[in-house]
Amino acid sequence: MTDTKTLLKRVRKIEIKTKGLSNQIFSGEYHSAFKGRGMAFSEVREYQPGDEIRTIDWNVTARFNKPYIKVFEEEREMTVMLIVDVSGSGEFGTQSKTKQEQIIEICAVLAFSAIQNNDKVGVIFFSDQIEKFIPPKKGKSHILMIIRELLEFKPVSSGTSIKEALSYFNKVIKRKCTAFLISDFIDNQFEDSLKMANNKHDLVALNIYDIREEELPDVGLIQLRDAETGIQKWINSSDKEVRLDFKKEVLRRKKMLEQIFRKSGVDVANIPAHESYVGPLMNLFKRREFRR
Repeated sequence: MTDTKTLLKRVRKIEIKTKGLSNQIFSGEYHSAFKGRGMAFSEVREYQPGDEIRTIDWNVTARFNKPYIKVFEEEREMTVMLIVDVSGSGEFGTQSKTKQEQIIEICAVLAFSAIQNNDKVGVIFFSDQIEKFIPPKKGKSHILMIIRELLEFKPVSSGTSIKEALSYFNKVIKRKCTAFLISDFIDNQFEDSLKMANNKHDLVALNIYDIREEELPDVGLIQLRDAETGIQKWINSSDKEVRLDFKKEVLRRKKMLEQIFRKSGVDVANIPAHESYVGPLMNLFKRREFRR
């Protein structure tokens, strides 16, 4: 376990970086990309030329003997859920960061963007079981607690079940919310769960991957270990056929994921672990804003 002083330093470091990004870059785009629950009644005022007739409040109009209209404002406050994959494959990283380290920063920047918008933020940690649920709340102290949990959390299991995570999410969060499903999506049979969750909520997928999961380097005989199952095997990466088969499998899986997200109607951003997440997130926010 990390000692308290070291942990607080790590929390502070992530807070400074991600809060700055959410202040400078993300807050406006986040606000535009993720709408509140709808329109809420604000007040009545006297009718002015150009106002829509359908907004006239006939009761108030009759009482004062001149036309009044109802004024509505967008109901901005939302609940934002971070559904975070903490399975064993997140420990993988061949460049400057592991997938899990990238996920922690992304969660922090989304959480700070959400509280600037006066939204509640909650978290579900999942592997092939529900590891932890942090109910949605507001405030900076709540966000810092979430970051501490992200840094320190040790899952019980190493497998992955997106289906289990989304099923639990649908049960515990009753009202419509915005949810970010953050994972490397090394799993199967979750398409139906994705559709169901997106029908009830506004679900967004953030697919985190490492560059070495896309292309096998030519470095001779290497031992590979599955972080989720523990299974190990030796392969000859200098064999052109081996590298070609690896690439084919990568492309097959990519295509399958694209189809799953498209059929489910879920927006997705593909984010490499070793590069900045700013561009992919900004593009995601802008795509959503453009469609509104």
